[in-house]
Amino acid sequence: MSERPRRRSNFNYNEAQKNVSNERQGGLISITINGERQEVPAGLNIRNLVAHLGLDAERVAVELNRRLVRRPEWEATPVEEGASLEIVTFVGGG
Repeated sequence: MSERPRRRSNFNYNEAQKNVSNERQGGLISITINGERQEVPAGLNIRNLVAHLGLDAERVAVELNRRLVRRPEWEATPVEEGASLEIVTFVGGG
């Protein structure tokens, strides 16, 4: 039987684990993204979440709990259980 090739993710679990608390290490948390509940790995910051979702960080804006989070703050901003995010992707055109 042949084995299916594994799909690679842009998400870096080692990087995300740096911010994981002992309480939730390795687990999932439930958050709301653009009105939809999703489960994501615990311990993510905004930058890791954007990468986990496969989004281009240069083309999105992120609001966390009704507060716009500027890109320089992404690394230091944790995504916690119950968080509500709005993520907007910028589209070019003319």
